[in-house]
Parts: sequence; structure tokens; C-alpha cells
Amino acid sequence: MVDRNNVCRACEGTGMLADDEEWQYRCTVCNGDGHFFPGDSPEPANPINVDENNRLLD
Repeated sequence: MVDRNNVCRACEGTGMLADDEEWQYRCTVCNGDGHFFPGDSPEPANPINVDENNRLLD
């Protein structure tokens, strides 16, 4: 059974986010696993590399 208290609210548990142009990328809050536990940091471990349009460069 899924514990809804630990589901990442940014990606709603999918592990993926999308920008306004529908480009999909791994969730930077939960690191793509869809779970966010108490005590986890919402900040990414490494700086995020983006282009001039602020799109992620993975």
C-alpha cells in the first residue's frame, strides 16, 4: 500500500516534471523516485545545468 504522506507533491509521485513546452525531466525535488520523506532536502544535491531558455540540460 502506498503511504500518501510520503508522495512527492512536486511530481505527484511520478518522478517526472514537465515545463510549459511539455519537455519532461526527472523531478529535482525527489530525485526522480516519487517519494519525499520527512528530513529530505528539497534542494538538488548538485547545481542544475540549464540553457538560455532555462530548460534543463540532462
